[in-house]
Amino acid sequence: MNTKSEHALVWAELPVRDLDKATAFYAETTGGTLTRQEDGPNPIAVFQTPGQGVALHLYPGEPAGDGRGPTLHLSSVGTLEETLERVKQAGGEVISPIIDIPPGRFFYTKDPDGNSVGFFETRS
Repeated sequence: MNTKSEHALVWAELPVRDLDKATAFYAETTGGTLTRQEDGPNPIAVFQTPGQGVALHLYPGEPAGDGRGPTLHLSSVGTLEETLERVKQAGGEVISPIIDIPPGRFFYTKDPDGNSVGFFETRS
């Protein structure tokens, strides 16, 4: 039996101090939907993605707080420039300009809890 996934990352968890505030921040910045679930050991807010693939949820925990934790790169609706502005408006800190790499472009931010987050846009 082969238990390997087609992706190196199969699930991600992002610790946040205030689940409701973090859910609002990520809904605003990504333009996506997060669904609150309370059927596990603690409440979580799950990013809704189409189909099967890498999943992410927020959970009450202790963030690195200084941007030194792992960096998760997220997709968002609209252009990367629009996302960058939404991050600022929602209370995040933009850490870098938009950076071009062969598969696309991205920028680094810190969320209001200090988690390191990137927003990525693939090349068309």
